[in-house]
Amino acid sequence: MKKTLLLCFIHGFKGGESTFGDNYAFTEDLRRRVATVLPKINVRVEVYPKYETRGDLGECVGRFRDWLLNKVIDLEVAAGTPSPTVDPSVRVLLVGHSMGGIVAAETAISLASEKPIHGTTDPSIHDDNPSAAPPRPPTPNSLMFPYVQGVLAFDTPFLGVSPGVVAHGAEGHYAAASATIAQLSGLTSLWGGAKAADSRVPAQRKAAGALPAPEPKADEKDNNASGWGRWGKIAVAVGAVGAVAASGAAAYYNREQISQGWGWAASHMEFVGCLARKEELRRRVAYMMRLNRELGVGFGNLYTRLGNAAMSRTDSVVGTVLGNQRTFCVVPQKDKAGDWRPAVNDKATDEVLAHMSMFEPPENPAYEAMANEARDMIASWTKNDWYESSGEAIRS
Repeated sequence: MKKTLLLCFIHGFKGGESTFGDNYAFTEDLRRRVATVLPKINVRVEVYPKYETRGDLGECVGRFRDWLLNKVIDLEVAAGTPSPTVDPSVRVLLVGHSMGGIVAAETAISLASEKPIHGTTDPSIHDDNPSAAPPRPPTPNSLMFPYVQGVLAFDTPFLGVSPGVVAHGAEGHYAAASATIAQLSGLTSLWGGAKAADSRVPAQRKAAGALPAPEPKADEKDNNASGWGRWGKIAVAVGAVGAVAASGAAAYYNREQISQGWGWAASHMEFVGCLARKEELRRRVAYMMRLNRELGVGFGNLYTRLGNAAMSRTDSVVGTVLGNQRTFCVVPQKDKAGDWRPAVNDKATDEVLAHMSMFEPPENPAYEAMANEARDMIASWTKNDWYESSGEAIRS
């Protein structure tokens, strides 16, 4: 029986059908490249349908896991596999862009341990108390079903969004979007320690086509005058750093809809709020590394880095960053965090543009190199006993 590797693509925050190129061009391109180097097996593609990137991350992972389970069961039934949970004919390679990579990692962890990292961090453990021992993680289950062969991420902020991206974005990309978005500059001062920028913006500077924001309640009007206002309440809910990261992403990806209401913003910030929980981020990466060591589950991240078109930048948060060192993600420096490889974009002038144009060849001159790197990573994780036995009779 010829076995099957299922490449399952997951978009990120506010992504959708066009995330992986026009008409999902990248998904089929990568499938063809992988099939060429893994001739013993079938290589198939599934793209997780557009989903709401809002609310609890754990609930999002649960819905994706159920969807994935149904897809794999259908393939196993069609193949007539006698014991799919013991000797599966289908293995899964989860491919996520941006926050989709975190959804992918959480899914792999929950399948292998029945206990996701998200929401399980002991509240007594904080960054200012590193001596406190975290809860002992569960032992990975080698009979996980569906069996995840690897998690390949594209510019996923497993360790957080680069501070300079958030600080610079709040001042540059989003300041002109609307009076609401202009309040971001006040929020970024929480991180950098600088004085909050004046958030009072004339009404005529609202973005064209932006819907009017809801009328503030009486008890909120005084807060809004400080430049903190309702963003402050959200920051208290998900953590100041997470609110900065979330508000920056929210403003860019949905700069028109953000003015529809604060319920929208709070719900989406809840989804990306995991970026504020440093201990949770570290534990997620550490457990993925454990899956790699003990079960051979691949774990890698192709992260964007600016190239020739980028200028060096100086801001109050991170100081001066050379143009060719600017990244969207925090990149691991010492601790092992998987196979991280740079995807250098010599055309993009800022980190967010590079992040969003990874799968668009006209905007990413290194598209071919990136696609080949992805192919090679997947192949290296898949060439194992399961792959070599493809074509043999499945044990009953």
